[in-house]
This record gives sequence, C-alpha cells and structure tokens, in this order.
Amino acid sequence: MSNHVFLIDSNKTPLNPVHPAQARKLLDSGKAAVFQCYPFTLILKRVIENPNVYPLTLKIDPGSKLTGIALVTNQGNVVWGMELQHRGQQIKDALLHRRAVRRARRNRNTRYRQARCLNRKRPDGWVAPSLRHRILTIETWVKRLQKFAPLDSIAQELVKFDTQAIQNPEISGIEYQQGTLKGYECREYLLEKWNRQCAYCGVKDVPLEIEHIQPKSQGGSDRISNLCLACHKCNQRKGNRDIKDFLKGKSDVLNRVLKQAKTTLKDATSVNSIRWALFNTLKSFGLPVSNGTGAQTKFNRMRFSLPKAHWIDAACVGVVNAIKLVTTKILKVKATGFGGRQRCQTDKFGYPQKHRPLRPILGFCTGDIVRANVQKGKYKGTFTARVCPMSHGYGEFVIDKKRRSIKLDYLTSIHRKDGYEYA
Repeated sequence: MSNHVFLIDSNKTPLNPVHPAQARKLLDSGKAAVFQCYPFTLILKRVIENPNVYPLTLKIDPGSKLTGIALVTNQGNVVWGMELQHRGQQIKDALLHRRAVRRARRNRNTRYRQARCLNRKRPDGWVAPSLRHRILTIETWVKRLQKFAPLDSIAQELVKFDTQAIQNPEISGIEYQQGTLKGYECREYLLEKWNRQCAYCGVKDVPLEIEHIQPKSQGGSDRISNLCLACHKCNQRKGNRDIKDFLKGKSDVLNRVLKQAKTTLKDATSVNSIRWALFNTLKSFGLPVSNGTGAQTKFNRMRFSLPKAHWIDAACVGVVNAIKLVTTKILKVKATGFGGRQRCQTDKFGYPQKHRPLRPILGFCTGDIVRANVQKGKYKGTFTARVCPMSHGYGEFVIDKKRRSIKLDYLTSIHRKDGYEYA
C-alpha cells in the first residue's frame, strides 16, 4: 500500500492525509487538483472552515548516509514514510577537487606565497560542509512536511556512538577525558559495520555471534578492529585458529574481511557531530521535540516484529505503545544538489572543457522533470523523465539507458528541479 496523500484546502491549510483511493475519487470528481508531485499533494477547490484534523508526530531516525522519516498518528498508525539519502561524501569530493584545481592554477600562474591557514576563525557551532548538509536537508523536509501535514510534535533518535570505548573497551578514568558518549553497545555497531551478516559465509537472518578475528589465545585484543560477526557454524569451525589458516584457499574472502575490519569510524563520528545541532534546529520550528535512544528504537521494532528499515526505525523512535504500518511503499529521496555555480566546466585535471549556461532555456532547466508528448517520429509516444535543455531548442533525455533528443515544444513541466531525485 502506498503512502497516504497530503491534502490542503484553497487557503493552503493542511488537512488530514487521505488514502490513495480517496485521493483518486477527489481527482475524478473534480473536487481537487494536483498541487505538487513530490511529496504528492492535492489541493481542494474550496475552503474548509474549522477543519477537524488529527495531529501527527514527525519521527526522524538520522543516519550518516540514510535518514528515515515517518508520520505517525496518536494511535500508532504509520501513514507516511520516507528515506532520505544524503550526499555528504559527494560534497567532500567536490571540495577536494576544487582545492586541487585552485592550487594547481595558483602554482602555474603566480609566484609562491605561503598558505594562509592560520588566519581564519571559525564561528561557534561550526561543522564541516558535508555534515552541515545533513542538517540542512532534514530541516528542508521538515519545513515541507509542516506545510502539508498537521504536525503537533517531533521525535528524534539521539544516536550515541562512544568512539573511545569502541576503540579501547578498557579505557576509564582520566584517560577517558570525561567524555559524554557513554553506554554504546558494541554489538549494535558491529551489526551496522558487517551489514548484519556473517563475515565469513555471508548468511543473513540468523543469530550472529561476536567473533575475534585474531584469537585472544594468540594475542588478539578486544578492539573493535579485531571483532566481527559470525554465524554459529563458522564461529565453531574457526575456533581459536588464525584467520589465515581458517580461510586458506579463500583469498578473496580473507582480503575482504581484513579490509572491512580496518574501516574507520567515520559514519559513527559524523552522526555524533550533528546530533545536538540537529536537535537544536528541530526545536526552532516551535513544536515539542522529544528524543529516544538507539536501543529503545531497536526494542520497539523487535517488540512489534517489524522488519529492519530506516523509515520503520524512525516510526519506532521514543516511547511507543502501538505501531501499525498503514503504508509499505514509501517515498525514496536522494539528495543531488543544484549543481555547481562554476560556469566553466573542467575535467579531472582542471582544464576547461565547456561553458555552462546560467539562464533557463525556453523555461526549462537541467534536472526538471517533464512529460514529453511526441506525436510523430521514431520517438513517438508519451513518457516522463528529466530533461537537459540545449540552446538550439532540443532537450536530451536518458530513457532505458539510451540518450534521446526531443524538441522542447513537446514538453510539459511536472516538477521543477529542487535538488532531489525521487523514486
């Protein structure tokens, strides 16, 4: 079952989300029109005086790469769900590329000057652009949902990753430096790190056990880089043998396990860095904001026998008395950005390739979602896709992994580019 459809009246007052079947009836009878495609919203052709609406709670499960968002009624019905994919790594790579291009240009064209890295002061509460992006995208979607749904409260999961205790479980006292990130469960981190499957055979949906890659009897430690997850059979077969002996003849599995074991705590650190900044941002909306722990979220999900998903985790945030998934097909959103402001496009070496036009072409911008109605020719038919307009009056599409060129006169705009990709 799909998400419920948002509904507003002629004064753009948010009403109760309606079932897709009811939304279809409103459209067929002419009582409502499509106001926005993403998220799908209908607008009534009349004003509702003193609307009787039931309040909704917006629940958020922030993550490093994916953030789950759900709208839940007071009875526990999850009427709308969404998963937001961030582009923090893309922003970091773009900044590194820009820095390399500027340094190369500076070295080619100017005399040597010392780098100015110590005369810049960062304001209080500063976070890196790749982390700030996560806060801004969540803030953007909270603003959108507040326009179309009668929200009365917000709930956020305050994830706590104790990176010091992960690296060294024996750390204590002054050595801990009075850190505030206490009580992190090592097993939860390992489940995320090893994708909830056995590190050796890859089996899923079975009880997993914490296993030492280098056995403690052979000098192995309890550091997180020496721990993995294994099913009962693999754990018993390995015993206290060295991993190279256990995986002898399976060089690909051995290299994968050793490489994954040395992965950094970047995701955990990024979530730690923004959790309180995001909490303060949500408080600025003027709605009551509550929070819950990651362990509480998992307990609620297991108590109601719900599958693992980011939007379902969001619905399980905080104190939950009952949960019913009214929807199963959710909106999946990927942050793509509006593109760079750089008008001169360069290759990976920093040399100019072509000039990017700044203004819209015949009312269309690159990334707009349009409907093409072609009456004749080899591309005859109707289809919906994103357009890349050209100055000669044609637009390029990618349909079925094939590039097509269609005249802009055949296009009708459906959704303007807003920095997100929808599925």
